[in-house]
Amino acid sequence: MEIGQYPTSSCSKEHQMIYQEWFALADSARADGDGRITGPDAIKFFGMSKLSRADLKQVWAIADSRRQGYLGFGEFVAAMQLVSLAQAGNEITQDSLKRDDLSSLDPPVMEGLDALLAKSKHLVKRVDPDMDGFPQEQSHLTNKWFSSNSSKKIPLTAVTSVIDGLKKLYIEKLKPLEVTYKFNDFVSPLLTSSDFDAKPMVMLLGQYSTGKTTFIKHLLRTSYPGAHIGPEPTTDRFVVVMSGPDERTIPGNTIAVQADMPFSGLTTFGTSFLSKFECSQMRHPLLEHITFVDTPGVLSGEKQRTQRSYDFTGVTSWFAAKCDLILLLFDPHKLDISDEFKRVIGSLRGHDDKIRVVLNKADQIDTQQLMRVYGALMWSLGKVLNTPEVARVYIGSFNDKPVNESAVGPIGKELFEREQDDLLSDLKDIPKKACDRRINEFVKRARAAKIHAYIIGHLKKEMPTMMGKAKAQQRLIDNLQDEFAKVQREYHLPAGDFPYVEHFKEVSSGYSFDKFEKVKPKMIQAVDDMLGYDIPELLKNFRNPYE
Repeated sequence: MEIGQYPTSSCSKEHQMIYQEWFALADSARADGDGRITGPDAIKFFGMSKLSRADLKQVWAIADSRRQGYLGFGEFVAAMQLVSLAQAGNEITQDSLKRDDLSSLDPPVMEGLDALLAKSKHLVKRVDPDMDGFPQEQSHLTNKWFSSNSSKKIPLTAVTSVIDGLKKLYIEKLKPLEVTYKFNDFVSPLLTSSDFDAKPMVMLLGQYSTGKTTFIKHLLRTSYPGAHIGPEPTTDRFVVVMSGPDERTIPGNTIAVQADMPFSGLTTFGTSFLSKFECSQMRHPLLEHITFVDTPGVLSGEKQRTQRSYDFTGVTSWFAAKCDLILLLFDPHKLDISDEFKRVIGSLRGHDDKIRVVLNKADQIDTQQLMRVYGALMWSLGKVLNTPEVARVYIGSFNDKPVNESAVGPIGKELFEREQDDLLSDLKDIPKKACDRRINEFVKRARAAKIHAYIIGHLKKEMPTMMGKAKAQQRLIDNLQDEFAKVQREYHLPAGDFPYVEHFKEVSSGYSFDKFEKVKPKMIQAVDDMLGYDIPELLKNFRNPYE
């Protein structure tokens, strides 16, 4: 399954050496040498190709398919190959980079480039081709923004991608609001640099033995460290399957304290959860672009709630906020939605756009039964997913065995293959949409933080200055739904964006409302400015430079 960016292996070693020199020259144009070619760098360098603006717009759009606002070395090589094809009179399309003759394609003709190279030989530094769009220097630089205790503003010149811009806005405008109103205690832990840089994640949820682990193995076409498969509940822990230098499993307590991993927020669920959490690392081209989260099978029955030693729905909710896609797996013999599964699906509120439903192992029944099972599944889901829209359901048998044609017939086989292709194309789009998803989640978080600040400020305002504070606080907690309604009316906020009352009650009971901060209009205004002006401006600065 081919996903993601363009490997430099599509061109010969000799051409790679040439492109390294060119890349270093283009990158040194602004003297930052950060391993990224942004719009202004590209306009100067690509202009030497003498291609039309329309052609160069198409070249950039295909090379920067993830819309990060810059080209790493791998994307730069792809751009140069596209320029070469355009100069030869070929039409530039998304499929141009799938041609078989790319490795023998000569570098494009760049007018005046040789003179520039000769002049700047002593300035240009070699680029490591292994960086391939993930420059180490810039990541380390932005990590310092988060570790620094000084409130010094981050210079605009340090921002060389959309993600960098979001980090800057978070540190300067959103984080102060979150800290002031204890957003990290009530809603979500503070973000770190690795939360922004993390690869896109896909989480698989479902009852035991619906084929979650097998699904991941099917996509990877191999097993991964720590994978267990069986008809009984085998996966008893949350397993993050990600790219790594070698095959190994890392315990949860270790992975949660690693600064370069986006899992530090999981420490809030305690040691009992971290002992049921592990990271499985291996080298794999698919894992270079996507991380998978395998979850314990949800069992039916009320006993499950008392037996788990950690907040299962809380953990799935935390992962749901970080994930780009959530796959709910069912099989034809397990269509019932247990109490715990209902709570888990309920905890995905606000992430409906990420949910896809997979009816797995569908070749175990014939076509007539499949039709009935599909209807029963939609009926069950309709009672749990409280939305008028129908969730997208993929039907198939996602394992390495051939489809059982004797049960489903030739029509069923063709249907399964088409459904599988649709699901795979959904997965292939994830890296391309990752940057847009980050922006979407960031805006969602900013709105949630703003509403949280209004709620906290309102509860503080309702507290008496002298006597009867404990009684007043208890009255506010008991009537929290009414207090939310007051905040909603006062600030004209949408009711659907407010937090769950029960969860808020639970957390707030450990605080003294008297110690809360009042609403600070300047802080709220800073977040409003960020949403209304800074983010649109950021996207404008890092859009296709030829638009």
